[in-house]
Amino acid sequence: MKYLSLFLILLTPLSAGPAKWKKDIAKFEATDKKSPPPKGAYLFIGSSSARMWDLKKSFPEYTTINRGFGGSELEDSLFYADRILIPCQPKVVFLYAGDNDISNGKTAEIVTADFQKFVAKVHRALPKTDIVFVPIKPSLKRWNLWPKMNKANQAIKKITEADPKLHYLPIPPTMLGKDGKPMNDLFVKDGLHLSAKGYHLWSKHVHQWIHDQES
Repeated sequence: MKYLSLFLILLTPLSAGPAKWKKDIAKFEATDKKSPPPKGAYLFIGSSSARMWDLKKSFPEYTTINRGFGGSELEDSLFYADRILIPCQPKVVFLYAGDNDISNGKTAEIVTADFQKFVAKVHRALPKTDIVFVPIKPSLKRWNLWPKMNKANQAIKKITEADPKLHYLPIPPTMLGKDGKPMNDLFVKDGLHLSAKGYHLWSKHVHQWIHDQES
């Protein structure tokens, strides 16, 4: 039993949970302290697909803030929202998360529940802020997980339809080819992260959403 306990300890990541991102979060806070971000911006938060999005290139006409970090999960954005999101007082929050969650074994139900917690936390502090869910993408590398990912997407979509301050971008169908599978040219070599063409497609959806809101 003693050796089994030791073995289990060795298998447990030392930096499990949101604490693993404390250095990334500290960098955001240091940057904000040196140069406070503008209020009323479009803030993007979530995992690496958010972090790698070149917002200045994609949305030069808008004031944007990128708060994507590492291979984070939705619970991480939830945990750190009061430190890297809420102080910015954004006009709109674009959230991309859930991809890594499902890949790491979480269920669609857990992802959906974390989304609801994220919304509740943000809206307690910023009730007028719109929250836009950028759906979990169908990717080449994680295509076997797409049924679970899509289940989470659809559950979250249903939630957004019941609240005028919540929104869902209809991106996934536009990433699929005639064979019903993700189009290769939307991804870089790893089959997971987006190519320039992939980000162009996502940006078109964001532009369309903003246009619709301003019309």
